[in-house]
Amino acid sequence: MVPKDKKYEQEGQGKEHLEERLLILHNDEVNTFDHVIAALQDVCQHDKEQAEQCALLTHLKGYCEIKRGVLTELEDLQNLLHQKALTVTID
Repeated sequence: MVPKDKKYEQEGQGKEHLEERLLILHNDEVNTFDHVIAALQDVCQHDKEQAEQCALLTHLKGYCEIKRGVLTELEDLQNLLHQKALTVTID
């Protein structure tokens, strides 16, 4: 039998993986609008209008929140976007 305090400690492990996080796209001077829009549609399943808005906001503000979700899901998207040469972070 696990002591009560250890049981709660074990239950708490991984909790940070279930908390909602943000996937942030950062502006760069390399990728074209068309490339960014296509990548967001392909990887994040954005429709054309949403992808265009995210690309424009990223250009104007320097960054844009492109997806909310749990850490493991966002890490997969981050890796796919990195493969397409986009700069994204998880916050």
